[in-house]
Amino acid sequence: MARRTLVPLLELLAVLFLVSIGVSLLLSLVPGDPAVAILGEGRTPEEYEALRERLGLNDPFLSRYGDWLGGVLTGDLGTSLVPPQTGVLDRIVSAMPVSLELALLGLTMALLIAVPLAMWSAYYQGGRTDRAISAVTFALLSMPSFLIGLLLIAVLVNSLDLFPRNEWVRPGDGLWSNLTHAFLPALTIALMEAAMFTRILRADLVTTLHEDFILAARARGMSPLRIMVSDALRPSSFSLVTVLGLSIGRLVGSTVIVEYLFALPGMGKLVIDAANQGNYPVVQGAVLVIAVIYVGSNALIDRSYGLLDPRTRRARAHT
Repeated sequence: MARRTLVPLLELLAVLFLVSIGVSLLLSLVPGDPAVAILGEGRTPEEYEALRERLGLNDPFLSRYGDWLGGVLTGDLGTSLVPPQTGVLDRIVSAMPVSLELALLGLTMALLIAVPLAMWSAYYQGGRTDRAISAVTFALLSMPSFLIGLLLIAVLVNSLDLFPRNEWVRPGDGLWSNLTHAFLPALTIALMEAAMFTRILRADLVTTLHEDFILAARARGMSPLRIMVSDALRPSSFSLVTVLGLSIGRLVGSTVIVEYLFALPGMGKLVIDAANQGNYPVVQGAVLVIAVIYVGSNALIDRSYGLLDPRTRRARAHT
């Protein structure tokens, strides 16, 4: 038991270390100077060099990385180099709820759309409904997210005026108002993810429906709905659950276009703005937190396989 717990933990820590040093190396190659962003165009060479020295920008890479890593191990992600020079953790805490809500709401909507469509499509494989669902999902997968977002804004906001204009309302300022403003960006994410989830789940369901226990259930006269929900769905969900775990971590930091379209102050916007300013501590801290969410969600997904299929749990017990 100790070995099965310790080995995955060490693997996760190794991944986080590689992510942190990789991001730090890449940032050292990215053009952009926070000293220029702070001082502006009217700076003198003396002011410029003094500020770089004070911020530690002239230190060797390993020295700067070691100082940052030492702070991380004590719970300090550093301070923003660019005004307002607040703590990096404070900026992440402010932006993270927006991206988490957007990702979780979008994935929930995607599952509500994808699971029924996949079951319907798989059960009537080769029929008109199956072909129609396949055509729609392929069309959605071929469309970039910004185009879907623009179409939703043009139709549901500009033409029909069903949703408010671009702005963000936090849940503390009114839950219903928050959900109203979050619906369209979440739907933009949901449509892309639902198309992928539908294709993945349908393929696994088609395979499962040819298993002997499904044929036996049909021979007993069980209804199609009961066969799909009770017998076929759970053993067909491995690939879907894996992709879902990957999507949680990916969406937290990769919804930059959606956040830009809908003017959302989330993690994607935070990272892009910080990268453009050369604000390295903010980028390092934000990417590290996103990586923690990514590897953590995948670890939880890996542990959930035993709930989907007891044979997986028994196989692990013998390893």
